[in-house]
Amino acid sequence: MAMQELLKDEDIKKALEAFQAADSFDHKKFFEMVGLKAMSAENVKKVFKVLDVDASGFIEEEELKFVLKGFSKDGRDLTDQETKAFLAAADKDGDGKIGIDEFEAIVHE
Repeated sequence: MAMQELLKDEDIKKALEAFQAADSFDHKKFFEMVGLKAMSAENVKKVFKVLDVDASGFIEEEELKFVLKGFSKDGRDLTDQETKAFLAAADKDGDGKIGIDEFEAIVHE
């Protein structure tokens, strides 16, 4: 499933433009801008599956670095600082990766 089937292209574009600068990424604002926060838990989990590139059931730190590219090929890479901050915020069980339920929880917090 492509991200464009789940979210509006123009919302994705606006959100990516808002966080173009390095170290400007704010996951709460980004999720709101792309329309994720307003989605049902079921649809948020579909977005998770698109972002889970290796289909492991988790978004690991290396995948998280490229999370904006999961929304659009024009997305930039997150900086190491942004990646670690996002992971720390979402990884509630401390296993070093984000599970599907952790992702849904951080989107809707």
